[in-house]
Amino acid sequence: MNFDQYKVIPNYQTHKTDLFLAEEEDILACEKILNIILEDDYKEYVLNFGSGILGGTYVRIYLPETIILTVAAWKNRIAEYWFWDEGKEVLTKEEVLDSVRVGDTFDGDEIIYFKKEYYILPRHSEMIYKAGKTLEETITWLCSSGILTEAFSERDFEPFDPMDIKE
Repeated sequence: MNFDQYKVIPNYQTHKTDLFLAEEEDILACEKILNIILEDDYKEYVLNFGSGILGGTYVRIYLPETIILTVAAWKNRIAEYWFWDEGKEVLTKEEVLDSVRVGDTFDGDEIIYFKKEYYILPRHSEMIYKAGKTLEETITWLCSSGILTEAFSERDFEPFDPMDIKE
C-alpha cells in the first residue's frame, strides 16, 4: 500500500479539503450484507481518503455505503445491457454479476472486485481488463497503462460529498 504520494487538494466548488471518510463499521456492514471480504488497500483508501476523485478527475472509489446502495441497480443494468463479450475469457457475464462495483472513472469505466482481484469494464470497449490484486495496483493500471486514457502521473485527490453521487 503506497498511497503516501497522493495529495489532498481543495474541492473545486467548496475550496475545502474536508474528507468524507468511511468508518470500520461501514466496511464490516458492507462485507456482511454483500457476503464479501474487501481487500486491505480498499479499506485503507476509504478510511484515509474516503469519497473523492483521484488523478485530475479520473478515478472515483466508492465508500461502502455507496456500494451497498447502488449494487442492485448496477447489477440490473449489467444484466440488461451486457456487451463485454470480447472479454468473456477474462470474466463471464455471470462472474461480473457476482462481482461488486467499487468505483468508476470519469469516462464511465467501472471498477469491479471479484475473487480477490480488480477488473475494469470499459464503457467504450467490449474487452474486460484484469487490473490488479490490490486497489493500488488497479489505480496505477488505470492511470499509467495508457489503455483507457492517456497515461498520467498526477495523484491529486479532490474530496467530495458522497451524497453527490448519482446512479
